[in-house]
Amino acid sequence: MITLMRETSHTTSQFAPRVTISDLSSELGLAKGTVSRALNNYADISASTKLRVKQAAEKMGYRPLSHAQAIKTGRVRSVGLVLQNFEHDGHRPFLADFLAGISNAASQEGWTMTLAMANSEEHTRDTLARLVDERKADGFILPRTYLKDARIDSLREADVPFVLYGRTEDQAGCAWYDIDMKTAFEQAVTQLTNLGHQRIAFLPGGDGFTYSKIRYQGYVSGLTMNGLSYEASLVGKASVDQGSGYENTGQLMAAAQPPTAFICAVDQAALGVYQWASERGLQIGRDISVISYDGIPEGAMMTPPLSTFAVDNQTAGARLTELLIARIRGAAPENLRELGPATFLNRGSHGPVSPAGHMCQKTTVSN
Repeated sequence: MITLMRETSHTTSQFAPRVTISDLSSELGLAKGTVSRALNNYADISASTKLRVKQAAEKMGYRPLSHAQAIKTGRVRSVGLVLQNFEHDGHRPFLADFLAGISNAASQEGWTMTLAMANSEEHTRDTLARLVDERKADGFILPRTYLKDARIDSLREADVPFVLYGRTEDQAGCAWYDIDMKTAFEQAVTQLTNLGHQRIAFLPGGDGFTYSKIRYQGYVSGLTMNGLSYEASLVGKASVDQGSGYENTGQLMAAAQPPTAFICAVDQAALGVYQWASERGLQIGRDISVISYDGIPEGAMMTPPLSTFAVDNQTAGARLTELLIARIRGAAPENLRELGPATFLNRGSHGPVSPAGHMCQKTTVSN
């Protein structure tokens, strides 16, 4: 929550007297300590008492003084988020919904969100350190995690609470919320296999990201589940945008036995498959099938619309905020680990395998 202040020409103003914890205590007939602990959601206060105090606070218009809270508890009641805009898409597929989820959940708890940007890994670590030193945030949400993540190392060393949107190689001391991507990619393979596809290519995500490893594992596991052999020649190079998706599609389709279907780790790469097929007179969903992951808006506008797994990033942002606040309040990170589902958007980019020879004949069109 960001508050903008502006000056006015009025020299006098009248405000209602500020409601204090003492006022709540007198109104409810409870000790001030009990009221304070109820407002701060301490575990030793019953749910009924917390509800009673919360309702009275809302009715009477009680608002805590942020600086008093910081002095008393050592907290500024703010969740921190440093976005790394140097990554391949700068969080573009999910940013607006994600921030809305964080902001709404923080507001529900009477907290705020502190947002910063970083243009390099070093800048990210420096920004995290500065926000901690300046007491701008009590803990941090770390989106799009790496297998080896310097942000995690820095916050562990500083003993600052954090929660991951994703997972990492060393999960010691990590709270996290992630999406069950492995199951999604297993399901993608199964759907294509049920449509008769035997040669299913995979375009992986960016190097070093945890999501890339998990989605690749889901692809491999899906092959095994459906009785298909893994072929390294069907796995392309990292494809994180339309250009790399286009280039790597061309390399895979140049094989003596080209794939009949593609599974893409990210939707942006799938747009490259569309481009490659269109330039050669091939129809997505008939000549080449595609299933992807992310649910970006552009996918719905393709011809045919892209079949993809979408994530409710607003819900993810809200849940990460709730987990982080629980972590800041002392919950063990091992008890704050959750997997959410991805939702399959069943559209027109995947269909039965093309009749033998039909696709290969069309691919002789000039490249």
